[in-house]
Amino acid sequence: MSTMDGQNSQRQDANTNVDMIDRGQNQMILNELPPPDTKRWVVRRKAAVVAAVKNGAITLEEVCRRYNLSVEEFLSWQEMIDKHGVRGLRVTRLQDYRAP
Repeated sequence: MSTMDGQNSQRQDANTNVDMIDRGQNQMILNELPPPDTKRWVVRRKAAVVAAVKNGAITLEEVCRRYNLSVEEFLSWQEMIDKHGVRGLRVTRLQDYRAP
């Protein structure tokens, strides 16, 4: 085997390992999502769903379908996290963060 063939083989092995790790991480993220029948959306649950979409573990479309959310509702969670951090998701703080 030539040096180039060996290097290509090592790269392919490394890429396969990275793909396996990514799939494993995505599965861990999915396992930590709230159940599909969630009715009470506490900060921790909202943040977990936003993080799962951001990390590519689940798509926005899948989240909206799974939890019966509108795209606008999900995007509002994402925006509050982007602007104010996870604390921005607290319902009691919404008036403090919204523009007049």
